[in-house]
Amino acid sequence: MKSVVTTVIAAADAAGRFPSTSDLESVQGSIQRSTARLEAAEKLGNNIDAVAKEAYDACIKKYPYLNNAGEANSTDVFKTKCHRDIKHYMRLIQYCLVVGGTGPLDEWGIAGGREVYRALNLPTAPYVEALSFARNRGCAPRDLSPQALTEYNALLDYAINSLS
Repeated sequence: MKSVVTTVIAAADAAGRFPSTSDLESVQGSIQRSTARLEAAEKLGNNIDAVAKEAYDACIKKYPYLNNAGEANSTDVFKTKCHRDIKHYMRLIQYCLVVGGTGPLDEWGIAGGREVYRALNLPTAPYVEALSFARNRGCAPRDLSPQALTEYNALLDYAINSLS
């Protein structure tokens, strides 16, 4: 799993060198932000069901046609799977907050995700809407400290951009 530390070490190793000063500064910055990331991970973990449900409801509100017969959210099974997928993305974001890198999203959420959605004829726009809602819903200091919210939103933006 990729993190800032593993990425820096792998890049230096591939170049046949020791990590540079800028490499180490990158690691240091990640460590300095770890408290904020862990705060965001904890709060997300404690509220993941509510966050995923609100995000799911927001995407269905924006794309009500998905409930029509034959569409991606037309049966109870499809609805459960859509909600599950949104919760899965939120869990991967939580993992990324813990490791301090995008590895979990890259490896388990993004790689091949768009191809799977295309193969199953599922639109990605509703997932983008759900993640955008989650990003826009967060508020500092009500939900998280400003730095924790910044870390959380950066990962949501990363996921949104990868699905767009």
